[in-house]
Amino acid sequence: MACNAYNECMQYTIRNVPDYLDAALRGAARQQGKSLNEVTIEVLTRGAGLSERRCRQRDLHDIAGSWRKDADFDSALAAQDTIDEEMWR
Repeated sequence: MACNAYNECMQYTIRNVPDYLDAALRGAARQQGKSLNEVTIEVLTRGAGLSERRCRQRDLHDIAGSWRKDADFDSALAAQDTIDEEMWR
């Protein structure tokens, strides 16, 4: 029984929290009217990918540096840069 109670109420001590992270967590807690503990657990849950709320990812590493030369694309792009003299009279 004691083992189950211990695992259900797991406590962590986190050291060396950077000032910027502490300020962000405390600010979020104040803004949302929640405890620092609640906000920290929510952030850890999202960061571990365990929440239902999906965070929008902004990492483009899977496509960065993948550009390939394409003559048709270059031709279409060049066509957009041409000036139609008739239109500008």
